[in-house]
Amino acid sequence: MKAGRALLPVLALLGLPGCGDTPIAAALLGAPPRVQAGEMAPAGPVLRVSGAGRPFLFTLVQESGERRLWRAEGGAALATEGPRITAIAGLGPGVSATRLEQPDPLADPRALLGRETATRRSIDLREADGEAAGLRFGVALSCRLAAVEEGAWLVVTETCTGPEIDFENRFEAEPATGRVRRSRQWVGDAVLVVEGP
Repeated sequence: MKAGRALLPVLALLGLPGCGDTPIAAALLGAPPRVQAGEMAPAGPVLRVSGAGRPFLFTLVQESGERRLWRAEGGAALATEGPRITAIAGLGPGVSATRLEQPDPLADPRALLGRETATRRSIDLREADGEAAGLRFGVALSCRLAAVEEGAWLVVTETCTGPEIDFENRFEAEPATGRVRRSRQWVGDAVLVVEGP
């Protein structure tokens, strides 16, 4: 009986990784330490993202032209092309791939001022569990984009429709440069608000 009691602290220690957000659990799982408020910020470009249950800070991990891969604490990831989110991972069910059929009008939001542009793209969607039965490939979307000046911003509204899908994205760009600084984008079960870089 005493041998069983001696094992209780060891068993409790081994169970700590299942407790989630504790420093001991992180150490036992080999996770890097978390950056607390007021500590050193990540080097390089970052995206501040909210709307997936909690705020995230994504750091740039890979870049090839306008295509970028961003990672956040806990393994969440975003793929972007220019200001557009093209895929998500670790944020619940949603977009796993995006293919545009022509150049993206968001490359120069200023060209959309005062006119409407139609685009087509296809997306792949996955359920949270990632099982094959929950995958939808090649979902066709028809979208319309237009820009207006709102205060100090050039605001692009993108309205998209597809089979059982209707959503609206919003991109806020600097009028002088056309650089998108803030957006609200549908990515599946969530709508993400993105700020930066």
